Amino acid sequence: MSSIMTNSAALTALQSLSNTNKQLEITQSRISTGYRVATASDNAAYWSIATSMKSDNKALSAVQDSLGLGAGKVDTAYTAINNVKDQVDLIKTKLVTARGASQEDQQKIATEIKAIQNQIKSSVTNANFAGSNLLQNDGTAASDLNIVASYNRTGATVTIDTINVKSSDTQVLDTAGTGGIVGGLLAATFFDPSSAAVASTAIDTALGTVETALGKLSTGAASLGAAKSRIDTQQSFLSSLSDSIDKGVGALVDADMNKESTRLQALQVQQQLGIQALSIANGNSQQILSLFRG
Repeated sequence: MSSIMTNSAALTALQSLSNTNKQLEITQSRISTGYRVATASDNAAYWSIATSMKSDNKALSAVQDSLGLGAGKVDTAYTAINNVKDQVDLIKTKLVTARGASQEDQQKIATEIKAIQNQIKSSVTNANFAGSNLLQNDGTAASDLNIVASYNRTGATVTIDTINVKSSDTQVLDTAGTGGIVGGLLAATFFDPSSAAVASTAIDTALGTVETALGKLSTGAASLGAAKSRIDTQQSFLSSLSDSIDKGVGALVDADMNKESTRLQALQVQQQLGIQALSIANGNSQQILSLFRG
């Protein structure tokens, strides 16, 4: 039935074109933003999950920064404490050589030991990274180094794990130069043959002090080495974990550009056909007029 009051074909064509335009708008938005789920209205569940995962990844990024800073401090201290250990080993050999040596030779050895003592002080003082020196007490109560190593979230509960280095293991020297692991080795009276040849018993006592320091230095180096190993492992793990989270978020919200591009072309064709169909439907009214022409 033809009617001049209601153009059913035009209404149908218009509805179809409107739906095509809406789908085309969605597809164009996905292509321009790169997201299939850009807002909560697109998919509330996926958007919520992705938002939480992105937030966690930002926290992991902060953890990685903390590990990087901690790695610098630990690496610097580890290098320095091993250097100090080598210097103390050298003092040990000098003391062994001094036993039974003449006073003149002992004085030469004392000069060498003095130079080694100065090098130890320099190594400790220069073990500074970002304003932090794990080997030297700044005169206040030493505190442990706590490096943020992980961020864990279970529901609304968050826990943060740390990698710890005990200050008691790494305090090689204090600012006064008399305390810490090697403080006793740096005393002016540690080995002094200036007035007379140093007796064997005094050298044995000095060697005992050296051995005690070497034991503590080994403990400190082991503590720093273990922390260094953990930091390296954790950095590698967090890097892989962050990549996995990024991939997971992408799978939830990213648009498949190949699919959307193909869909865009199809919708553009549908839009053109819809416009043409609407034009034909609107032309039906003109055909009705021809029925009344003489």
